[in-house]
Amino acid sequence: MKLLDAYILKRFLQTYIFVVMVIVLVVVMIDYTEKVDNFHKTHAPGNEILFNYYLNFIPYWANYISPLMVFIATVFLTSRLAARTEIIAILSSGVSFVRLLLPYVLGATVLAVATYFMVNYVIPKANKTRIAFEIKYINDAYNFSGRNVHLKIAPNTYAYLESYNNQSNTGYKFTMERVEGNQLKQKLSADHIEWDAKKKKWTVFDYKIRTINGPQETLTPGAKIDTTLNLKPDDFSSDFNLYETLTRPELNDHIELLQSRGADGVETYLLEKYSRDTRPFAIIILTVIGVIMSARKSRRGVGWQVALGFFLAFTYLLFFMLAKGIAESGNLNPIVAVWLPNAIFAAIGVLLYNTIPR
Repeated sequence: MKLLDAYILKRFLQTYIFVVMVIVLVVVMIDYTEKVDNFHKTHAPGNEILFNYYLNFIPYWANYISPLMVFIATVFLTSRLAARTEIIAILSSGVSFVRLLLPYVLGATVLAVATYFMVNYVIPKANKTRIAFEIKYINDAYNFSGRNVHLKIAPNTYAYLESYNNQSNTGYKFTMERVEGNQLKQKLSADHIEWDAKKKKWTVFDYKIRTINGPQETLTPGAKIDTTLNLKPDDFSSDFNLYETLTRPELNDHIELLQSRGADGVETYLLEKYSRDTRPFAIIILTVIGVIMSARKSRRGVGWQVALGFFLAFTYLLFFMLAKGIAESGNLNPIVAVWLPNAIFAAIGVLLYNTIPR
Protein backbone atom coordinates (compact mmCIF):
# COMPACT_ATOMS: atom_id res chain seq x y z
CA MET A 1 0.00 0.00 0.00
CA LYS A 2 2.98 2.31 0.53
CA LEU A 3 3.70 2.25 -3.20
CA LEU A 4 0.06 3.09 -3.92
CA ASP A 5 0.13 5.87 -1.31
CA ALA A 6 3.15 7.41 -2.98
CA TYR A 7 1.48 7.12 -6.39
CA ILE A 8 -1.74 8.82 -5.28
CA LEU A 9 0.11 11.49 -3.29
CA LYS A 10 2.36 12.32 -6.23
CA ARG A 11 -0.55 12.50 -8.68
CA PHE A 12 -2.57 14.57 -6.20
CA LEU A 13 0.14 17.22 -5.79
CA GLN A 14 0.92 17.26 -9.51
CA THR A 15 -2.74 17.75 -10.39
CA TYR A 16 -3.10 20.50 -7.80
CA ILE A 17 -0.07 22.40 -9.15
CA PHE A 18 -1.32 22.01 -12.74
CA VAL A 19 -4.83 23.25 -11.91
CA VAL A 20 -3.51 26.24 -9.93
CA MET A 21 -1.11 27.21 -12.73
CA VAL A 22 -3.87 27.10 -15.34
CA ILE A 23 -6.37 29.11 -13.29
CA VAL A 24 -3.78 31.68 -12.16
CA LEU A 25 -2.63 32.12 -15.76
CA VAL A 26 -6.22 32.86 -16.78
CA VAL A 27 -6.61 35.31 -13.87
CA VAL A 28 -3.37 37.09 -14.82
CA MET A 29 -4.49 37.47 -18.43
CA ILE A 30 -7.86 38.87 -17.37
CA ASP A 31 -6.25 41.22 -14.86
CA TYR A 32 -3.73 42.52 -17.41
CA THR A 33 -6.51 43.13 -19.93
CA GLU A 34 -8.43 45.16 -17.36
CA LYS A 35 -5.42 47.20 -16.18
CA VAL A 36 -3.35 47.70 -19.33
CA ASP A 37 -4.94 51.13 -19.91
CA ASN A 38 -3.96 52.19 -16.39
CA PHE A 39 -0.41 51.02 -16.98
CA HIS A 40 -0.14 53.15 -20.12
CA LYS A 41 -1.91 56.12 -18.56
CA THR A 42 0.38 56.24 -15.50
CA HIS A 43 3.51 55.21 -17.45
CA ALA A 44 4.19 52.28 -15.15
CA PRO A 45 7.67 50.83 -15.86
CA GLY A 46 7.65 47.35 -17.35
CA ASN A 47 10.03 45.94 -14.74
CA GLU A 48 7.76 47.19 -11.92
CA ILE A 49 4.70 45.71 -13.61
CA LEU A 50 6.45 42.36 -13.85
CA PHE A 51 8.41 42.18 -10.61
CA ASN A 52 6.54 44.47 -8.18
CA TYR A 53 3.02 43.64 -9.30
CA TYR A 54 2.61 40.32 -11.09
CA LEU A 55 5.41 38.51 -9.28
CA ASN A 56 3.48 39.23 -6.07
CA PHE A 57 0.05 38.95 -7.69
CA ILE A 58 0.57 35.30 -8.67
CA PRO A 59 1.25 33.88 -5.15
CA TYR A 60 -1.60 35.98 -3.75
CA TRP A 61 -4.12 34.46 -6.14
CA ALA A 62 -2.61 30.98 -5.92
CA ASN A 63 -3.13 31.09 -2.17
CA TYR A 64 -6.56 32.74 -2.43
CA ILE A 65 -8.01 29.99 -4.62
CA SER A 66 -6.04 27.20 -2.96
CA PRO A 67 -8.98 25.48 -1.16
CA LEU A 68 -11.08 25.49 -4.32
CA MET A 69 -8.23 24.26 -6.50
CA VAL A 70 -7.45 21.45 -4.06
CA PHE A 71 -11.07 20.38 -4.34
CA ILE A 72 -11.05 20.52 -8.14
CA ALA A 73 -7.73 18.63 -8.29
CA THR A 74 -9.11 15.96 -5.95
CA VAL A 75 -12.27 15.47 -8.01
CA PHE A 76 -10.32 15.42 -11.28
CA LEU A 77 -7.77 12.87 -10.07
CA THR A 78 -10.18 10.59 -8.22
CA SER A 79 -12.79 10.57 -11.00
CA ARG A 80 -10.09 9.53 -13.50
CA LEU A 81 -8.96 6.74 -11.19
CA ALA A 82 -12.58 5.65 -10.82
CA ALA A 83 -13.19 5.80 -14.58
CA ARG A 84 -10.28 3.40 -15.13
CA THR A 85 -11.73 1.15 -12.35
CA GLU A 86 -8.57 1.62 -10.28
CA ILE A 87 -10.63 2.61 -7.23
CA ILE A 88 -12.68 -0.60 -7.55
CA ALA A 89 -9.50 -2.66 -7.77
CA ILE A 90 -8.05 -0.99 -4.68
CA LEU A 91 -11.19 -1.52 -2.60
CA SER A 92 -11.60 -5.08 -3.88
CA SER A 93 -8.12 -5.92 -2.61
CA GLY A 94 -9.34 -5.39 0.95
CA VAL A 95 -8.27 -1.77 1.41
CA SER A 96 -10.89 0.19 3.29
CA PHE A 97 -12.19 3.49 1.96
CA VAL A 98 -10.87 5.28 5.04
CA ARG A 99 -7.41 3.85 4.31
CA LEU A 100 -7.74 5.03 0.71
CA LEU A 101 -8.25 8.56 2.03
CA LEU A 102 -4.87 8.55 3.79
CA PRO A 103 -2.63 9.78 0.90
CA TYR A 104 -5.21 12.42 0.03
CA VAL A 105 -5.38 13.67 3.62
CA LEU A 106 -1.59 13.60 3.84
CA GLY A 107 -1.27 15.68 0.68
CA ALA A 108 -3.99 18.08 1.87
CA THR A 109 -2.22 18.44 5.23
CA VAL A 110 1.04 19.35 3.50
CA LEU A 111 -0.79 21.99 1.48
CA ALA A 112 -2.69 23.19 4.57
CA VAL A 113 0.50 23.73 6.59
CA ALA A 114 2.13 25.50 3.64
CA THR A 115 -0.98 27.65 3.20
CA TYR A 116 -1.04 28.66 6.88
CA PHE A 117 2.60 29.73 6.74
CA MET A 118 2.14 31.55 3.42
CA VAL A 119 -1.05 33.41 4.35
CA ASN A 120 0.29 34.60 7.71
CA TYR A 121 3.89 35.48 6.92
CA VAL A 122 4.82 35.34 3.22
CA ILE A 123 1.80 36.62 1.29
CA PRO A 124 1.31 39.76 3.47
CA LYS A 125 4.89 40.84 2.75
CA ALA A 126 4.33 40.31 -0.96
CA ASN A 127 1.05 42.21 -0.72
CA LYS A 128 2.87 45.26 0.68
CA THR A 129 4.73 45.61 -2.62
CA ARG A 130 1.76 44.69 -4.79
CA ILE A 131 -0.71 47.05 -3.10
CA ALA A 132 1.86 49.87 -3.03
CA PHE A 133 2.13 49.44 -6.81
CA GLU A 134 -1.68 49.55 -7.16
CA ILE A 135 -1.90 52.73 -5.09
CA LYS A 136 0.85 54.37 -7.14
CA TYR A 137 -0.05 53.32 -10.68
CA ILE A 138 -3.61 51.98 -10.72
CA ASN A 139 -5.56 53.95 -8.13
CA ASP A 140 -5.64 57.73 -8.04
CA ALA A 141 -3.08 59.49 -5.85
CA TYR A 142 -4.32 59.38 -2.27
CA ASN A 143 -5.06 62.54 -0.33
CA PHE A 144 -6.94 62.46 2.95
CA SER A 145 -10.15 64.37 2.25
CA GLY A 146 -12.03 63.77 5.47
CA ARG A 147 -13.59 66.79 7.17
CA ASN A 148 -14.65 67.11 10.79
CA VAL A 149 -12.95 63.87 11.75
CA HIS A 150 -13.91 62.31 15.08
CA LEU A 151 -11.69 59.58 16.52
CA LYS A 152 -11.84 57.54 19.68
CA ILE A 153 -8.18 57.21 20.66
CA ALA A 154 -8.73 55.61 24.08
CA PRO A 155 -11.74 54.20 25.96
CA ASN A 156 -12.53 57.62 27.53
CA THR A 157 -10.65 59.95 25.19
CA TYR A 158 -11.94 61.46 21.97
CA ALA A 159 -10.09 63.53 19.36
CA TYR A 160 -11.41 65.87 16.70
CA LEU A 161 -9.78 67.35 13.60
CA GLU A 162 -11.39 69.83 11.26
CA SER A 163 -9.06 68.64 8.48
CA TYR A 164 -5.78 66.80 7.94
CA ASN A 165 -3.01 67.17 5.35
CA ASN A 166 -1.33 63.81 4.87
CA GLN A 167 1.44 65.38 2.78
CA SER A 168 2.73 67.55 5.66
CA ASN A 169 1.27 65.38 8.44
CA THR A 170 -0.55 68.35 9.91
CA GLY A 171 -3.97 68.41 11.51
CA TYR A 172 -5.98 71.63 11.89
CA LYS A 173 -8.39 72.79 14.60
CA PHE A 174 -7.54 69.92 16.92
CA THR A 175 -9.40 69.11 20.13
CA MET A 176 -9.03 66.24 22.57
CA GLU A 177 -11.59 65.50 25.26
CA ARG A 178 -11.41 63.17 28.24
CA VAL A 179 -14.85 62.05 29.38
CA GLU A 180 -15.67 60.02 32.48
CA GLY A 181 -19.23 58.76 32.49
CA ASN A 182 -21.26 61.69 31.22
CA GLN A 183 -18.88 64.30 32.62
CA LEU A 184 -16.27 66.20 30.60
CA LYS A 185 -13.10 66.23 32.71
CA GLN A 186 -10.54 67.81 30.38
CA LYS A 187 -10.47 69.43 26.96
CA LEU A 188 -7.42 70.42 24.94
CA SER A 189 -7.98 72.79 22.02
CA ALA A 190 -5.24 73.71 19.54
CA ASP A 191 -4.84 75.63 16.31
CA HIS A 192 -2.99 72.71 14.70
CA ILE A 193 -0.82 69.69 15.42
CA GLU A 194 2.21 68.37 13.52
CA TRP A 195 3.90 64.97 13.56
CA ASP A 196 7.56 65.03 14.62
CA ALA A 197 9.16 62.09 12.82
CA LYS A 198 12.33 62.22 14.93
CA LYS A 199 10.61 62.26 18.33
CA LYS A 200 7.73 60.04 17.16
CA LYS A 201 5.36 62.46 18.88
CA TRP A 202 2.81 65.12 18.01
CA THR A 203 3.62 68.77 18.54
CA VAL A 204 0.61 70.86 19.58
CA PHE A 205 0.62 74.57 18.68
CA ASP A 206 -1.33 77.45 20.24
CA TYR A 207 -3.20 75.29 22.69
CA LYS A 208 -5.53 75.72 25.64
CA ILE A 209 -6.17 73.05 28.25
CA ARG A 210 -9.45 73.32 30.13
CA THR A 211 -9.59 71.14 33.25
CA ILE A 212 -12.88 70.59 35.07
CA ASN A 213 -12.94 69.38 38.66
CA GLY A 214 -16.50 69.59 39.89
CA PRO A 215 -17.53 73.24 40.13
CA GLN A 216 -13.93 74.39 39.60
CA GLU A 217 -12.37 74.99 36.19
CA THR A 218 -8.85 75.93 35.21
CA LEU A 219 -7.59 77.17 31.85
CA THR A 220 -3.94 76.64 30.86
CA PRO A 221 -2.80 78.26 27.60
CA GLY A 222 0.48 77.60 25.79
CA ALA A 223 2.33 78.14 22.53
CA LYS A 224 3.81 74.69 21.93
CA ILE A 225 3.91 71.30 23.62
CA ASP A 226 4.89 67.76 22.68
CA THR A 227 2.41 65.02 23.44
CA THR A 228 2.09 61.29 22.90
CA LEU A 229 -1.25 60.24 21.45
CA ASN A 230 -2.63 56.87 20.47
CA LEU A 231 -2.71 58.29 16.97
CA LYS A 232 -0.25 58.14 14.07
CA PRO A 233 0.01 59.57 10.53
CA ASP A 234 -0.71 56.05 9.24
CA ASP A 235 -4.24 56.48 10.58
CA PHE A 236 -4.77 59.11 7.87
CA SER A 237 -2.99 57.26 5.06
CA SER A 238 -4.66 55.02 2.52
CA ASP A 239 -6.11 51.88 4.11
CA PHE A 240 -6.72 50.25 0.73
CA ASN A 241 -6.67 46.49 1.50
CA LEU A 242 -4.50 47.21 4.54
CA TYR A 243 -5.55 43.96 6.23
CA GLU A 244 -3.95 41.97 3.38
CA THR A 245 -0.53 43.53 4.03
CA LEU A 246 -0.29 42.63 7.72
CA THR A 247 1.62 39.58 8.92
CA ARG A 248 0.14 37.63 11.81
CA PRO A 249 1.94 39.62 14.55
CA GLU A 250 1.17 42.93 12.79
CA LEU A 251 -2.47 41.95 12.41
CA ASN A 252 -2.74 41.11 16.11
CA ASP A 253 -1.14 44.45 17.04
CA HIS A 254 -3.47 46.37 14.73
CA ILE A 255 -6.55 44.65 16.15
CA GLU A 256 -5.35 45.42 19.68
CA LEU A 257 -4.85 49.07 18.69
CA LEU A 258 -8.35 49.39 17.23
CA GLN A 259 -9.90 47.69 20.25
CA SER A 260 -8.00 49.96 22.65
CA ARG A 261 -9.51 52.93 20.84
CA GLY A 262 -12.96 51.39 20.71
CA ALA A 263 -12.84 52.15 16.99
CA ASP A 264 -15.23 50.89 14.33
CA GLY A 265 -14.18 48.55 11.54
CA VAL A 266 -12.34 46.06 13.73
CA GLU A 267 -14.59 43.29 12.33
CA THR A 268 -12.76 43.44 8.99
CA TYR A 269 -9.43 42.67 10.65
CA LEU A 270 -10.90 39.99 12.92
CA LEU A 271 -12.41 38.31 9.87
CA GLU A 272 -9.03 38.37 8.15
CA LYS A 273 -7.35 36.87 11.20
CA TYR A 274 -9.87 34.07 11.68
CA SER A 275 -10.20 33.29 7.97
CA ARG A 276 -6.44 32.67 7.86
CA ASP A 277 -7.01 29.98 10.51
CA THR A 278 -9.91 28.34 8.71
CA ARG A 279 -8.36 28.14 5.24
CA PRO A 280 -6.04 25.19 6.05
CA PHE A 281 -8.97 23.24 7.53
CA ALA A 282 -11.06 24.06 4.44
CA ILE A 283 -8.38 22.42 2.28
CA ILE A 284 -8.62 19.16 4.24
CA ILE A 285 -12.44 19.17 4.42
CA LEU A 286 -12.88 19.87 0.70
CA THR A 287 -10.30 17.22 -0.18
CA VAL A 288 -12.20 14.54 1.73
CA ILE A 289 -15.51 15.63 0.14
CA GLY A 290 -13.90 15.55 -3.29
CA VAL A 291 -12.74 11.94 -2.82
CA ILE A 292 -16.11 10.79 -1.46
CA MET A 293 -18.16 12.27 -4.29
CA SER A 294 -15.88 11.20 -7.14
CA ALA A 295 -14.68 7.76 -6.04
CA ARG A 296 -17.68 6.11 -7.64
CA LYS A 297 -17.51 5.40 -11.37
CA SER A 298 -20.14 7.53 -13.10
CA ARG A 299 -21.94 6.70 -16.33
CA ARG A 300 -21.90 10.40 -17.18
CA GLY A 301 -18.12 10.39 -17.27
CA VAL A 302 -15.32 12.39 -15.69
CA GLY A 303 -16.56 15.68 -17.13
CA TRP A 304 -19.80 15.50 -15.16
CA GLN A 305 -17.98 14.86 -11.89
CA VAL A 306 -15.52 17.70 -12.52
CA ALA A 307 -18.41 20.05 -13.35
CA LEU A 308 -20.17 19.02 -10.14
CA GLY A 309 -16.91 19.64 -8.30
CA PHE A 310 -16.74 23.18 -9.69
CA PHE A 311 -20.34 23.78 -8.62
CA LEU A 312 -19.75 22.67 -5.03
CA ALA A 313 -16.46 24.57 -4.85
CA PHE A 314 -18.02 27.84 -5.92
CA THR A 315 -21.00 27.18 -3.64
CA TYR A 316 -18.53 27.02 -0.76
CA LEU A 317 -16.90 30.28 -1.88
CA LEU A 318 -20.28 32.00 -2.27
CA PHE A 319 -21.41 30.84 1.14
CA PHE A 320 -18.15 32.04 2.71
CA MET A 321 -18.45 35.48 1.09
CA LEU A 322 -22.07 35.78 2.21
CA ALA A 323 -21.23 34.94 5.83
CA LYS A 324 -18.25 37.32 5.73
CA GLY A 325 -20.41 40.15 4.39
CA ILE A 326 -22.96 39.66 7.18
CA ALA A 327 -20.16 39.67 9.77
CA GLU A 328 -18.65 42.90 8.37
CA SER A 329 -22.00 44.60 8.89
CA GLY A 330 -21.84 43.60 12.56
CA ASN A 331 -24.77 41.17 12.42
CA LEU A 332 -22.73 38.00 12.91
CA ASN A 333 -19.81 37.10 15.15
CA PRO A 334 -16.60 37.00 13.03
CA ILE A 335 -15.55 33.61 14.43
CA VAL A 336 -18.95 32.12 13.57
CA ALA A 337 -18.86 33.69 10.11
CA VAL A 338 -15.55 32.15 9.06
CA TRP A 339 -16.08 28.75 10.68
CA LEU A 340 -19.72 28.28 9.63
CA PRO A 341 -18.93 27.30 5.97
CA ASN A 342 -16.36 24.76 7.18
CA ALA A 343 -18.80 23.33 9.71
CA ILE A 344 -21.57 23.02 7.13
CA PHE A 345 -19.36 21.43 4.50
CA ALA A 346 -17.88 19.07 7.09
CA ALA A 347 -21.46 17.97 7.84
CA ILE A 348 -22.07 17.60 4.10
CA GLY A 349 -18.96 15.41 3.94
CA VAL A 350 -20.27 13.15 6.70
CA LEU A 351 -23.66 12.96 4.96
CA LEU A 352 -22.07 12.07 1.62
CA TYR A 353 -19.88 9.42 3.26
CA ASN A 354 -22.92 7.72 4.78
CA THR A 355 -25.18 7.96 1.73
CA ILE A 356 -23.12 7.69 -1.48
CA PRO A 357 -22.48 4.05 -2.50
CA ARG A 358 -18.82 3.22 -3.07
